[in-house]
Amino acid sequence: MSSRPADDLSSHPSIDPASLLSPARRTADLARLSESPEADVVVIGGGVTGAGVALDAVSRGLSTVLIESRDLAFGTSRWSSKLVHGGLRYLASAAVGIAYESAVERNALIRNIAPHLVHPLPQVVPLLDDVSFVDAAITRAGFLAGDALRIAARTPSSTLARSGRIPAAEVAALAPTVKREGLRGGLLNWDGQLNDDARLVVGIARTAASLGATVLTHARADQVTGTSVTVTDELTERSFDVRARSVVNATGVWSAHVDSSIALRPSRGTHLVMSQDSFQGLRAGLTVAVPGHFGRYVFALPQPDGRVYVGLTDEETSGEIPDVPQAQESEIDFLLDTVNLALGTPLTRDDILETFSGLRPLLDSDTGATSDVSRKHAVLTRDDGLVTVVGGKLTTYRRMAEDAVDAALATSGMSATPCRTRTLGLVGAPSMKDPAANDPAAALAKVAAPRRLVAKYGTEAPAVLALADSDPTLAAPVADGTSITGAELAFGVCAEGAVTVGDLLERRTRLSLTPLVADAARPWAAHAVDTLA
Repeated sequence: MSSRPADDLSSHPSIDPASLLSPARRTADLARLSESPEADVVVIGGGVTGAGVALDAVSRGLSTVLIESRDLAFGTSRWSSKLVHGGLRYLASAAVGIAYESAVERNALIRNIAPHLVHPLPQVVPLLDDVSFVDAAITRAGFLAGDALRIAARTPSSTLARSGRIPAAEVAALAPTVKREGLRGGLLNWDGQLNDDARLVVGIARTAASLGATVLTHARADQVTGTSVTVTDELTERSFDVRARSVVNATGVWSAHVDSSIALRPSRGTHLVMSQDSFQGLRAGLTVAVPGHFGRYVFALPQPDGRVYVGLTDEETSGEIPDVPQAQESEIDFLLDTVNLALGTPLTRDDILETFSGLRPLLDSDTGATSDVSRKHAVLTRDDGLVTVVGGKLTTYRRMAEDAVDAALATSGMSATPCRTRTLGLVGAPSMKDPAANDPAAALAKVAAPRRLVAKYGTEAPAVLALADSDPTLAAPVADGTSITGAELAFGVCAEGAVTVGDLLERRTRLSLTPLVADAARPWAAHAVDTLA
């Protein structure tokens, strides 16, 4: 692999050079910041919320620095179900405000912000013998309420279709392994699905960088106050102090490490990773009610690269926050037992390729189970001006960021232009200046690259493809069992801020979710880091 990819990318017409999170830019940003250690806003935490805060702040004209001790999307942000929810679950608990907020933010994501990363997903509820007619009627009423939310959020039915009832044959076509005995049809609903949650975070961070934000990963934040932070480069151990007019703590489940006054009740959500072979080609989200728990479901969700995720749990966790949460045996049993209620041939542990778990950063509200804790986010301001944003969920990250920056402005007395992130497309999204952007799907269909790449990189996909034109060794898959190529790993290093092999295998790609394939690709990833970083 040559060192040319960075040059090829900076000159490619589909790439904004200012968005490139290259090794050279990281070095230059560290040097510049250490020489002139001041900013309007310093954001701590490189998950979806922290990246969103950085984008909101810089897009309002504020000088912005994002500090992340590990990697973009290292924590909870990469462990979601990849769903962009419209808020149905919150209607079940009468949280109409949160449900509406979710529907509005889903509309912004799927139509304006990231139409290349978010697509419509059909979700089917099989009506089997154990689903009573009363339960079916309640579910149908919930779907109709979801339709009303979609209309209120101004999402057209051409983007997300209306819900409805479908015959048994259509249920079987969407979910071939569903139980046939007693199947009397199904209920169909539409929601949003992310191609990859970690790619969304990277896209937000790169968009912030394109507007002038400094994005530093593998950089630790210590001695945090409302107006200052000590930054240590984890690669060199060099430290320096940065002064800010406002500091925002967006570290999720680690928020209490920055502000000890924060009380959280983390909840673990676990998923099983399976092959599409186990589902014989699942084409929709298979939705199975959890017996005895109104409004709770287990989902089997089709994913790229021939995988299906089965999830998710809602288990309270205590003690030290692990870097990488682990699934518990009881959670695996719960997920298998629940999804098998709808399947003709039960799944077993032999069908599981891998598991993953994420921790929801829920505020402690002294309620009962964590499943009852509100998913409404909170913005808290400490006496010294430190702003902390916690709670919420991936779908509403943008609103969380807007509220956090509003709080930072109010506390510091800074002035800024109004928030504009609801209509600000991320890198890879069709340009709003393009007449075809009114139909993002049509604009993306015109991108001259394989559909698999367009679904990951959007309008930047030709630049990834072009890397292999200049270096044919980058054109081949990095291992058997995956379509991911060397060009994608090179792009991860030269454009997306990947610094380590783990950054590439675990977050720029999701190869780590199939361990045998990841092990085979590891030499390729190491070569990319050693050659290009």
